[in-house]
Amino acid sequence: QVQLVESGGGSVQAGGSLLLSCAASASRNYHMAWFRQPPGKDLEFVAAITWKGSTIKYADSVKGRFAISRDNGKNSVYLQMNSLQPEDTAVYYCAADDQPSRLDADSEYTFWGQGTQVTVSS
Repeated sequence: QVQLVESGGGSVQAGGSLLLSCAASASRNYHMAWFRQPPGKDLEFVAAITWKGSTIKYADSVKGRFAISRDNGKNSVYLQMNSLQPEDTAVYYCAADDQPSRLDADSEYTFWGQGTQVTVSS
């Protein structure tokens, strides 16, 4: 079992930046991902990174604006979000699993954080 705790959410104006962090309670060889749920919509994939960071995947909607990274020494994964737009408004969730068959599928992740709200105003 591992617990995930997200932080760094908040309210920004369009064009602004935020850094989300996700701290894991234990050191494991987990692949990590960020998902988000916009108001009134389904959960959607944002970005994922494998245990050693050798593979990174992004949703098309965030490519070139968001960057995922991790620090295994700190059991943490990060999401740097730049050029934020109102459509990025959502609750952002961190997820982890040791063997997801697909990095971009929420059903493949066993462990989830509680979520952090990101609100982007125009």
